[in-house]
Amino acid sequence: MKLVNDASLPIPPGHYSPAVIHNGLVFVSGQLPRVPGRPDYTPPTIEEQTYQCLLNAEAILLAAGTRRALVLKAAIFVSSTDYWAGVNAEYAKFFGPHKPARAIIPVGTFRNGYLLEIELVAAVAAVAAVAVGEAAAGAGQALAKFWNSSDA
Repeated sequence: MKLVNDASLPIPPGHYSPAVIHNGLVFVSGQLPRVPGRPDYTPPTIEEQTYQCLLNAEAILLAAGTRRALVLKAAIFVSSTDYWAGVNAEYAKFFGPHKPARAIIPVGTFRNGYLLEIELVAAVAAVAAVAVGEAAAGAGQALAKFWNSSDA
């Protein structure tokens, strides 16, 4: 297990690490819509807050050596189900065609006017590349076996 505590990341305000890497996965701690360098500012809309949470999480992914295209699952905690459409729109813009597994969980109010919190789980980039390479090699071996058999 490796803790992700990169100097480029804001210091967490509590007793936790921004992320933990274990068995080829990066577990990103819940990210609030804090704007780096602006501790007294909270983005006013659910769309802006969603985007800021995702930017904060992406900074941690990059520090952990991975990227948004390797996100496997997101857990989104919202203060109201009324925000679902705004969250979904920003989330879709951020991830584009990539569609990780996701849960949106209504939880009630947050402090400081925050409307949501987002956790991510991603594959470590190097591990994902090895897995793709192994899958491709396995597929190539299977094709070679097929073409060299009497069934071809």
